[in-house]
Amino acid sequence: MLRFLGVAGTLALASALLLPATAHASERTLPMRFALRLQGPADVCGATCKTLISAAGAITADTARDFISFARGRDLTGATVVLDSDGGSVHGAIALGREIRRRGLAATIGRTVDLESPAEQGPQRAALSPRADCESMCAFVLLGGVQRTVPREARVLVHQIWLGDRRDDPTAANYSAEDLVLVQRDIGKLAQYTADMGATIDLLDLALRIPPWEPMHALTRDEMRRARLATEEIDGPAAPAVAASRPAMSQPTPRMTDGARMSASPISEKRWAVIDRAGVATLARRHPLTVEGDTIGSFDLMLSCGGAGSFNISYDERRYGGDHAALPNRLSAVTLRLGDKQAPFKLEFSERRGTPDELVSRAAGTIPAALIDGFAAVGNHSVVIETRSEGQVTTIRLGNTGAQQNLPRLAASCGKAAGDRAELTVRKIGGLAAAQ
Repeated sequence: MLRFLGVAGTLALASALLLPATAHASERTLPMRFALRLQGPADVCGATCKTLISAAGAITADTARDFISFARGRDLTGATVVLDSDGGSVHGAIALGREIRRRGLAATIGRTVDLESPAEQGPQRAALSPRADCESMCAFVLLGGVQRTVPREARVLVHQIWLGDRRDDPTAANYSAEDLVLVQRDIGKLAQYTADMGATIDLLDLALRIPPWEPMHALTRDEMRRARLATEEIDGPAAPAVAASRPAMSQPTPRMTDGARMSASPISEKRWAVIDRAGVATLARRHPLTVEGDTIGSFDLMLSCGGAGSFNISYDERRYGGDHAALPNRLSAVTLRLGDKQAPFKLEFSERRGTPDELVSRAAGTIPAALIDGFAAVGNHSVVIETRSEGQVTTIRLGNTGAQQNLPRLAASCGKAAGDRAELTVRKIGGLAAAQ
């Protein structure tokens, strides 16, 4: 795989759930391919028909080289590159963007749809559809255009660059000093490239706010204007100065203990592990709660023995205000999604309490054992947790690190007497629970 990927559409299960399994969707995951077309129908655009270069698919380390081979021997003067991509390699995107700029080409987001060829010989004509997505590193390729157009029907979506081999469960992975050096070096290259292309650092800033466990952020028209992503947004009246970023709010350290009502057992943020929760063996995982990278709290997801063929599942959350939204009065819904299945939780309570002010919530439900077995199977699998409150939605993806090893222990304990379950699956070392 690529060292760095910018393909949140393939990373985030939430996005995958919404993406139809069409031929077009599958083509986006293949390496980017280029095709030369003449805009049509001829009787519609007439003398203004553009020369189009379809650029659809994932950006790889070889994409710029493929584009150079495609362009060799062709007259591309005045052509427009039409982008439809999930993103991909950081270095590949920068190299492709520089090739587009070097050749003086325009760029837009869309799809070319081939039209029936005329009876007489001539170039293949295609209609230009504006309904397409330019995701992750594709946004930086767009910067290569000497004129850049983003149709209102199109979307530009961004997120952080990430180590490709650890994208499936980033909070569980280990990172060396060398890893950090590579990431920071590539961020520096992106910053320099962005400046070279005449855009502002706002684009990179927006992307670097969105962690890999959140869905990608769709840029608003105002954000595109401030980032100078689309030239039609800046060729008019001068844009106002960008206000300085607000200072980061002082945020309390998340706590997940609340007497008898909240779990006091230590829960890992790195992996699913069996803990002793009030004498009951429980498979648990903790995760930060974020909105566009702004940490607004944390939550615990816990699985315990249920009825025949099912597990009980609970969601404990503590939330405080952040830069992106005020602290709501209560949650209105919590939903778990796994593959194409979803399970709503029943809210037990959601109330403001504490000093500093916090929103404390708990929700619970049941989930079929077969569904959890699929999540804990060999390979990388994800579960998505969505919460809703007044004017705010959070969507967090959790990987299955540790679930494959520890779910069988929990399942085995479910066949034992209630008083024996924790003893059979959990041992305590220095007061801390650890799975045997």
